[in-house]
Amino acid sequence: MNDDGGRRAISRRTALGAGTALGVTSLAGCLGFFGNDEQNAEIPSLSEFRGSGSLVEGRSAPGGTSIEELPNLSGDLALYIGGGEGGIYYQFVEMLEQIYPDFEVHPSDNSSASLAQTIVEEVDAGAAQADVFWSIDASSLGFVADNDAYEPLSDAAVEPVANSQYVGGDKAWAGVAGRARAVPYNTNELSASDIPNTVQEFPNTDALQGTMGWAPTYGAFKSFVTAMRLLEGEETTRDWLVSMREAGTERYGNEYAVSQAVADGALTAGFANHYYAMRVKNGRPDAPIDLAFTNGDAGALINVAGALKVKGTQRGELVDDFVRHLLSAEAQEFFATQSFAYPMIEGVAPVGGLPTIDELSPPEIDLSKLSNIEPTLELMDEAGVSG
Repeated sequence: MNDDGGRRAISRRTALGAGTALGVTSLAGCLGFFGNDEQNAEIPSLSEFRGSGSLVEGRSAPGGTSIEELPNLSGDLALYIGGGEGGIYYQFVEMLEQIYPDFEVHPSDNSSASLAQTIVEEVDAGAAQADVFWSIDASSLGFVADNDAYEPLSDAAVEPVANSQYVGGDKAWAGVAGRARAVPYNTNELSASDIPNTVQEFPNTDALQGTMGWAPTYGAFKSFVTAMRLLEGEETTRDWLVSMREAGTERYGNEYAVSQAVADGALTAGFANHYYAMRVKNGRPDAPIDLAFTNGDAGALINVAGALKVKGTQRGELVDDFVRHLLSAEAQEFFATQSFAYPMIEGVAPVGGLPTIDELSPPEIDLSKLSNIEPTLELMDEAGVSG
């Protein structure tokens, strides 16, 4: 529904529908109750936070700080929420509203890049409309931070993040869910040893000639190319794009379609964020698809969704406590099993036997620099791989 200001307020549901019951007990028993004189907060069972499907079955209870150990959320919070995972994020926000009767979120959604630009413009005009920005990617968070339109998060808000690479400088933002670049491959056609250690080797690998797919119009692919441009330089990146195009790499509309084509045998391998193959596997447990990860290059990029406190907010403490809830054990289990994201805290495992985030080898790169996408689009156009 919309309030008078045009923002969509999340309606409180009479029943929580985010996840199917798996017969798992909650961290605090069947239901956890705690609260203060003003509200009685009720924590759903862990099964309500979890997704369903073959990849989720048999998971142990997550570690980390439970919601019941965190301060109650109370008051109104204006949220700018961006990116393709918004629907899943809304589900979790609705759960928080169910848990805390005195807490209500007023969200506005758009692409992360558009919302980042809006925040900077509003702050510059002294009329910030949002308290917190929840972005699908670190580049949009970095854009807001670089334009001094944030306020630092508290130590308690960023402390749960296990890897400091996923916290912005000066505690500008905290990563809440990770996604890794990966190479989905068909296990009937290839083995892990057939996948080179770096993407620069792909154009010269006979087993991959004319058998791969990519989605150049997809935002994650553009971030990947941007990372390559920053790491390897424009000439090397342009040459790589041309070589992959000339090798017959097939174009798809999105990376889920790439992963489906790999599982169907239409492709032997492709380029995609890791969770698309997980979605295929969760629905088709016997699908002949697995993931390979390159080493230390743009093909191993890990980007994060994260949250930032908007400059000028009068609800700074509530923003900090909200971010702490996004990094709770229940939230991280929710993101890991609902969207198959990489958890940001210790004690929560990724799904489906994925390597942990510490076992991957991402490049050393400032994720906020990925916001500089215009040179990437020009380069892709020059290479005949227009996004």
